[in-house]
Amino acid sequence: MDRDSLALTRPLVARLCVLVLVAALLVPSGVSALTHEPIELQQGAIDEPANGTTVIAVQGFKGRGQNSSKKPARLVAVGPEGDLEWHYEPQSDVTWFYDVDPLEDGTLLVVGARRGGTTVFKYDPASGERVWTERLDTHDTHDVDLINGDELLVADMRNYNATSERNEDRLFVYNRTTGEVVWEYQFERRYDRDDGGQYAGDGNDWTHVNDVDKIGEGRYLASPRNMDEVVVVNRSTKEVELSLGAPGNHSVMYEQHNPQYVESEDGTPTVLVADSENDRVVEYELTGRENGSASWERTWNLGVDGNLNWPRDADRLPDGNTLVTDSLNHRVMEVTPEGEVVWEYYAPWGTYEAERVNLGDEPGGPTISDQGATGSYGLNGSAALTPGSTDRATFADWVSGAFAGTPLSEQADWFAERWSHIAPWIRPVWMDPWAFVAALGAVLLTVGWAGGEAVYHRRWIRDRLRAGYHRLRAVNDGTASTDSDD
Repeated sequence: MDRDSLALTRPLVARLCVLVLVAALLVPSGVSALTHEPIELQQGAIDEPANGTTVIAVQGFKGRGQNSSKKPARLVAVGPEGDLEWHYEPQSDVTWFYDVDPLEDGTLLVVGARRGGTTVFKYDPASGERVWTERLDTHDTHDVDLINGDELLVADMRNYNATSERNEDRLFVYNRTTGEVVWEYQFERRYDRDDGGQYAGDGNDWTHVNDVDKIGEGRYLASPRNMDEVVVVNRSTKEVELSLGAPGNHSVMYEQHNPQYVESEDGTPTVLVADSENDRVVEYELTGRENGSASWERTWNLGVDGNLNWPRDADRLPDGNTLVTDSLNHRVMEVTPEGEVVWEYYAPWGTYEAERVNLGDEPGGPTISDQGATGSYGLNGSAALTPGSTDRATFADWVSGAFAGTPLSEQADWFAERWSHIAPWIRPVWMDPWAFVAALGAVLLTVGWAGGEAVYHRRWIRDRLRAGYHRLRAVNDGTASTDSDD
């Protein structure tokens, strides 16, 4: 074969190799589409019946290019044996569900949101109807509690003031009878504008306060997520009287959700919290108060095996077990102090919060220390119906492992963490996680190939563009030559 033939053949062979590689990377997506069996509402491991009905708020996801029927929001009630008792679909004023609180009269206080406002309603499962509905002018609020009879305690997490061009994130109390805000606490009393890491700044999602609970008379436990801190605010003084964590201290908590305040038998303040970005559930107790050297000690760490993916709720039950909402594994689990899953239910898409109806809103129970079970634990006994809930290595695990012990280990861990929390929102539900990785690889390879072709043929492309430009200019100037019919 002569030199000119080789020069023509090599690019063709290279293109063919790239084409074959792209096709090979897309094969897992095709197999995944053909073999996909969707995880619907279904029970997981049920080793022992639950103590009553469990109600689950499923956030769902509806974004650009997403079909909400594939990633639906809903409320789900599950019986002790994992049987579906009822479910409630969003109405026109709700896109996503967040908080759900059992009330003393057997109804539920539900928080839902859609762009432009928040809907709070009292729902009666017996009749399947709303008892009343309030529409709050707050953006994407995640938590509202009913207190003092007719007041709503609101975590207003994206309170952007267009006039001042500042975020004025706050807690406030709204009186349903008078229709007035009767109390508020502004988080600028505690935090500087540059707190909150990547979210710092007046125009961003500043504190993302995602939870507020009344834990005593005039005492409100709040979770300003982006500050990596849990605080107890005194209603009368508007001062923080207790805090756990600090902005940027991710060793304690990292963008947590839905903390629960409990006390040990001797009155030691204890906080149980879903440490979301660290993919774990942790418990801290405040020690050393008697000698003036109070400090928080971590007494429980659930999820050391990496089998939790962005947990967003954890409630201690009266029997000492913990009800955990494992959001991106789309499940709710009752877990013993040693990490054994004794009850489990799968409710895609993006479970947010769960409560045992007959126990009321976050009833509490014995602390880990009172149970003599302090330590770190993995999970065992799960039905493992979703990727990531087993010991099978995920792509994020592979990235962290591949760069462990290298100068890039910190950056690799950061990427792996971001990947595990973002990919589920954008990955099609029918696509296996590894098939999604392969498909992205095919896209990147195709883009790189196209870029390479553009560079290789840059002179030809430049000449064609230049010739086209001159023809267009000639037509506009009226100087272009035309063929005559003569």
